[in-house]
Amino acid sequence: MKGKTIVSTLLISSALLSGCSFSSSESSSSDGDKLSIEIFQGKVEFKDQFEALAVEYEKENPDVDIKITAVGGGSDYAGSLKTKFASGEEPEIFSIAGPTEAANFEQYLSDLSDTKAAELALEGSLDPVTKDGEVHGLPFNQEGYGFIYNKKVFKEAGIDPEEILTYEDLEKAVKEIDSQKDQLGLEAVFAFPGKEKWVPGSHLSNVFLAPEFNQQVLEAYNAESVSFEKGKELQRMVDLQTKYSVQPVLSLDYSQQVEQYFSLQKVAIIQQGNWIYPSVEQMDQEFAENNIGIMPIPVEGSEGKLPVGIPNYWAVNNNSDDEVIQASKDFLDWMYTSEVGKEAVLKDFKFIPAYEGFDTAKIADPISKEIYTYSSNGDTTGWVLLGYPSLWGEYLGGNVQKYLSEKMTWDELEEDSKQKWEDLRN
Repeated sequence: MKGKTIVSTLLISSALLSGCSFSSSESSSSDGDKLSIEIFQGKVEFKDQFEALAVEYEKENPDVDIKITAVGGGSDYAGSLKTKFASGEEPEIFSIAGPTEAANFEQYLSDLSDTKAAELALEGSLDPVTKDGEVHGLPFNQEGYGFIYNKKVFKEAGIDPEEILTYEDLEKAVKEIDSQKDQLGLEAVFAFPGKEKWVPGSHLSNVFLAPEFNQQVLEAYNAESVSFEKGKELQRMVDLQTKYSVQPVLSLDYSQQVEQYFSLQKVAIIQQGNWIYPSVEQMDQEFAENNIGIMPIPVEGSEGKLPVGIPNYWAVNNNSDDEVIQASKDFLDWMYTSEVGKEAVLKDFKFIPAYEGFDTAKIADPISKEIYTYSSNGDTTGWVLLGYPSLWGEYLGGNVQKYLSEKMTWDELEEDSKQKWEDLRN
């Protein structure tokens, strides 16, 4: 980023990851002379590294005891968080995904305007979680997604990914790879995980709905209806991925897509983001470091642009004692402003920072570096999915599944999904 970069929008990643729990104490309430802080969040691909960082913080702050719980994978994080609050076992720090979740949990959100992290957050990144002058969340990081591809396969097939800008370019490349898949050692061109509602319902739809909301998550959040101006473009992208995918797509899930097919180089392209890198690296480090790239999903009028945004925000529970609230803020500040914390965020978490003060030359993996370049150059589009009405992306994903199983036409999908948006808004 050159100076403060405007983060035009947001991503979601919380629903796609598997759960974990780490505890350095048995209770989230005060334990003797120590202050206990439970951190409850829905993004766990960095769970081991986060646990290690919490231990380092406890060494520097022996009066603080941190417990980390993460809920993801097939679990509903937002639902789990509601259950936590309803049960009375309220976490001190928790994560929210954009303005929709910020509104749902508004009564629990402390004002974080006085934190060092808020001062250093990239310009525009706090807008979706700011209300009446109060900052209700601090960004985790930046993420981007698109088509992640096997560089070696593309080279052997004679395809230059930088020349793929339009849908027609992509379709031509896909057909060429498909014609050579036996020689290239591929089972298919794509692994399209139709079992995962969020892949088409949130991420893919976001690419084609963002233009009608001017790439702004808050416009989507305030919209009473959705028009599917680019609905036919969305349909043909679903169709292309489905036709040239490992079959049957409706039984293909995220872990199979990333680990069984892409990491083992059985497919050439998958629709995902930089959060997959740790999994690919664990499966095949050489492949991860040297042979994977990312390119935008073609959208007419937004060619060559990648959706980049803030997937999640840290929130602090305002029901906690003042001392615990301050301790929670102190930990978040330490994570994003101390040298130990910044090193972990860049190197161990493999995050693209959403704050000033980081040495971005140390961004850890090649996918994140590419995304950072897109963002630095302003070649990005919005993350409006976090402004969808609650659970609408999931609902749309379910309709895509009905479409793929021929239980619904595309026109019916659009009409039903429009109605659902309006019903949820009302």
